[in-house]
This record gives sequence, structure tokens and C-alpha cells, in this order.
Amino acid sequence: MFSRARHPIRRLQQHLVAQRQYHATVIPSLISTTSPEFIAKKEAMDGLVADFEARTAKARSGGGTKAQERMKSKGKLLPRERLALLLDPHTPFLELSSLAAEDVYSDYIPGAGLITGIGRVSGRECMVIVNDATVKGGSYYPLTVKKQLRAQEIAREHGLPCVYIVESGGAALPHQANVFPDKEHFGRIFYNMAQMSALGIPQISSIHGISVAGGAYVPALADENVIVQNQGRIFLAGPPLVKAATGEEIDDESLGGGRMHSTESGVTDALARDDNEAIMRVRGIVGDLGQAGFKGILPEEEIEEPAYSAEELHGIVGTDVRQPFDMRDVIARVVDGSRFREFKKDYGPSIVTGFAHIHGYPVGIIGNNGILFSPSALKATQFILLCSQRQIPLLFMVNVAGYMVGSKAEKGGIAKDGAKMVRAVACADVPKLTVIVGGSFGAGNYGMAGRAYSPRFLWMWPNAKIGVMGSGQLSQVMTSVSKDPSQHATLKSEIESQSTALYSTARLWDDGIIKPTDTRDVVGLGLALASRRPATGTGRASTTWDGSRAGFGVFRM
Repeated sequence: MFSRARHPIRRLQQHLVAQRQYHATVIPSLISTTSPEFIAKKEAMDGLVADFEARTAKARSGGGTKAQERMKSKGKLLPRERLALLLDPHTPFLELSSLAAEDVYSDYIPGAGLITGIGRVSGRECMVIVNDATVKGGSYYPLTVKKQLRAQEIAREHGLPCVYIVESGGAALPHQANVFPDKEHFGRIFYNMAQMSALGIPQISSIHGISVAGGAYVPALADENVIVQNQGRIFLAGPPLVKAATGEEIDDESLGGGRMHSTESGVTDALARDDNEAIMRVRGIVGDLGQAGFKGILPEEEIEEPAYSAEELHGIVGTDVRQPFDMRDVIARVVDGSRFREFKKDYGPSIVTGFAHIHGYPVGIIGNNGILFSPSALKATQFILLCSQRQIPLLFMVNVAGYMVGSKAEKGGIAKDGAKMVRAVACADVPKLTVIVGGSFGAGNYGMAGRAYSPRFLWMWPNAKIGVMGSGQLSQVMTSVSKDPSQHATLKSEIESQSTALYSTARLWDDGIIKPTDTRDVVGLGLALASRRPATGTGRASTTWDGSRAGFGVFRM
């Protein structure tokens, strides 16, 4: 008779499971999912996530039903249909800033009229940038430009080939002062294309509609491009402007159509019959990129699911950033096997540091468990130095009210100790990823790799807050500077509305809001991208500080 308990292989399996469950580095969890506090937090977070999902679904519908119907009546695929056709089936797509421009302009500009993200095309990870012509004809608003520049920055940092699916009327003229003239405006898109091509990062474009004025340089600066006949148009100036400037009368197709550019001007390299063929040709181009761009590194460890459910994150954190929680409970639901080898656990307890793996990739984690005191800052600084020495990427899991204040803290050197941490973060010689799971206030934002410190990616949970100070400190400061209660209420309301994750993501202060339950997978994709290196072994320097091996400068002791 077969006995599972006595079977030697079964006994070995049971022993391994026991090892996994009770290993010293597995984070213990005492969370009660039936407690009133947990249930209340979960319900509040569920509501925020539902609102985020509804807003995201609306933004992904672009300019709405009528605009989509107009586009389809012309025989065109919708922007997201083009995207779906481009990507390899059943592979992840890491969309960036899907709620960009939300509630920013007087007109509704979903996603800033642009779809950007990282996906797999013909077996290769690419940065994909798709104009959404259902939104104001694909015109570039200030935040459209900012979103495209951010996508290009990520592509450059990770050696990702760029695929541009183009249909745009160019700059939104009423906003030209904030779109055209400055360093980080429209012209920077073309500068970045030229720079990346010079660095060996391929630039590919497919023209599916109008590409006018400055937009004409997207196909012209691409390494290789495709245009759809009787649909794609490329010209520096359209027929009305040509007539005004030269007196010449000419139609769109003769001036800048696909056949003319493919047979006479040489601006385009291939002529496609329709959207489908153009996308298939782009997939073929990507398939022939050879050794260009960077190559990813496979994870060094086998992937192991956490010991605890990510669904519990809603009830652990909640939506009120004033309510404390143990960051270890979050880490336990993100890292492989819930294993976390903590560093200096008993020193500087208001910050949590340690080593783990996420989807098989090694990572050093820095998480907040309260205000940053001098010992916390010193502990984090030492840990960052260790990770830089060992070339282990850093993940910042943020819920910080800032650095400690007061005479005792000042006499203890909080300014110089905090500066050590900030310097270490700024000069860290490894990729940094940041997830704001709660609050990110004051100088704590700097010490925890806020946007100004160039993390490879920065994501926020729907409940996250970011600002100069929390609401409690804000009330006290306002009372001391003004005796008018009406001003207090107005300013407090304004600042609190400007501190929300939605306000932040609309202005691209982050790379998107993510659901707490998606954190593990999103960070895993980020770590996989951060592992990418030049395929040719040329050792080109990173385009940001991390990877430059320039050191740390002088620490004030």
C-alpha cells in the first residue's frame, strides 16, 4: 500500500516545505484579517483602487466613442489596437503614466494624448510610444511632451529600442509657449532620438496619419521607418501654409503622402497598404535589430511566490498616512518566499534595511517605519554603500514624515547625518527603484529617492501622499504664521489636494499609480529592465549617475 507520509521523496518534499516556511529569513506575520482595524483599512483602500481603475479605464478609451468611430470610418485601427498588434501575444506591457494630464487642462486630455510603455516586440523589449489621434488629433500639450521625454529617458537608461507609432498634428498652438522653445520642450524629442541612435539604441517609426511641422522629424530621424499609403502624411508645412508662403496649390497626398516619400524623397523606407501591414513591417524591423541596444540578464534565483497573499496589503496599509504600519508586513508580501535578510535590525529601528529577491532578481530594500533619526540615516547610508559595493539594485519603499527636528536632534547632528543619506542616495552606483506606499514628506522625500534623485522608476500607490509636510505639521505652521482661520482652511485644503497621488501622477511626478497587489510584478519588471547591459560589451557609461563609478564625494563627518 502506497503511503505518502513514509515515501522518501514525499518526506524530502515535506522537509523542504518546512524549511521554506520556518527559515530564519522568512518574515513572520501576525496580521489578523478579521480585526475591525484591518477591515476598515481594506474597505477604504478598496474604494481608492476602484476609483483608480475607473479613471484608468476611461483614460484608455481615449477621446471617446465618437472620435473612435470617426477614426474607424477611415479604415484605421485605433491607437490601442495598433499597440496590441505590435506586441507579442500574452506578454506583459508596463504602461507608464496612464493618468497623465488628469484634471489638469480645461479640456479632457486622457493620458496626455499619448500611450507609452515597455513591451515585447518580436521577442525583444522595446519602449513603445503611440500618439492617440482620438485625443485632439494627437496634438502635443505640455504634458504630452513631458510624457514622451520621460519615456525616452527610460529607454536611454535601459538601452530599449524605441518604436514610435505616429499620428499627430504637432504642437497644440494655444500652449505653444510651454511646448516649443525651452530645453525640455518639443525639440528635445528629436535631440533624444539623435542621441540614442548615436548610442546604438534603435529608433523606429511607423506613420499612420498626419505628421506635420516638427513632427515630421520623428520619421526623418528614425533609423528605419514605414508609412501607410493614402493615410500617412509627412510635411514641414501643410497645403494652406504652402499656398500662403509660396502661392503653390497642392493636395496633402502629393505634398507629403506615402507614395511620394517612398519613391521620390526617400524620407520613408517602406510603403504599407494599411495599418496592419505597417505594424507587421515594424515587427520585422525589430526582429532584425541584431546586437543593437542592451540585453537583459536572467534572474539568478528561482522565482518563489511570497508566503502571504498580496490581497492583504489593502488592510495592512489603508488610506490614512497618519496611521502607522510595519513596513516588514508589506515587504513580506512582495519579496520571493517572504525571505528578507535584515541588516542592522536593532539599530536605527525607524528604517528597515535588508536583502531579498523579487522575481529572482537580487535587491536591497530600504523601507520606513517612522521618522528618520540620526541612527536611521547612518544605517541607511551604510546599507546604500554596501549595495553599491556589491552592485545590488536598491528598492525604496516609502512612508516617511521626514527627518527628526528639535534641539536634541540638531545637537545630535541630524543635518549632517541626513546629508550623508541624501548624498549616498544621489551618488549610489546602482539602479534605484522607488515605490511610495504611504507618505513622502519633506526632506524624507530626498533621502528616500524621490523624483529629484533619478530613480529608474517611481510608482505611487493610490493612497500615497507627497508634499513639503504632513497635514498635522501643516496646521501648526499655518497657525503660527496667520491668525485668520479662513486662510488656514483654504490653504490646507489646497495643499492637501496637491499632495495626492492623482495630482502627482497627472503632472508626471511619478511613472504611474499602481495597485498595491501589482507591486511585486511591477517591481520585478523594473528590476529585469535595470539588469540590462550593452550586448557588445563596450561598457558605455550610464546616462544617469548610477553606473558612472564616480564615487560619493565628501561625507561630512
